[in-house]
Amino acid sequence: MECTIRWAGSTAGMSFLGESGSGHAILMDGAPEAGGRNIAPRPMEMLLMGAGGCSAFDVVLILQKARQNIVNCEVKLTATRAESIPKVFTQINFHFIVSGSNLSAASVERAIKLSHEKYCSASIMLAHSVDISTSFEILDTSPQA
Repeated sequence: MECTIRWAGSTAGMSFLGESGSGHAILMDGAPEAGGRNIAPRPMEMLLMGAGGCSAFDVVLILQKARQNIVNCEVKLTATRAESIPKVFTQINFHFIVSGSNLSAASVERAIKLSHEKYCSASIMLAHSVDISTSFEILDTSPQA
C-alpha cells in the first residue's frame, strides 16, 4: 500500500492533497491558527475517520454474513488527545448505531468485538497505544403492528 501527499503550494496555506495508491484523492487542511484555511479535514481527523470506516466496514460485513437484516450502520467516534506535543490520541470510543429489523444484540456485540480484536487493522494498530472502548445501540426498523 502506498500514497502520495502533496503540499498545495504557498498560496494554499497548509492544504495538502493526498492521493492513494488506488488512485483516489482527498484534500487535508490545517487549522487557521496553524496557517490553514479550514477547508478540509485535519490529518488527525482523517486518521480517526479511517479507523471508524475500517471498523464500520467489518461490522456491516459480519452482520450481513450472520444473516442479520441490517439496513444502516453509523459509528460516532469520540477521541481525547494529549495536552502536549505530540498530541496523540489517548482515548477513543467507537459508538455504533446499527439499524435493522429484529437485529440480535448478541450478533451486533459479536461483530463489534470481532472487528476490534481480529479484523480492523486500524483500530487494532491504534489499540497498542490508545485506550479504545466501544458501545452500541440498535434501532429497530421493523414495521410496527
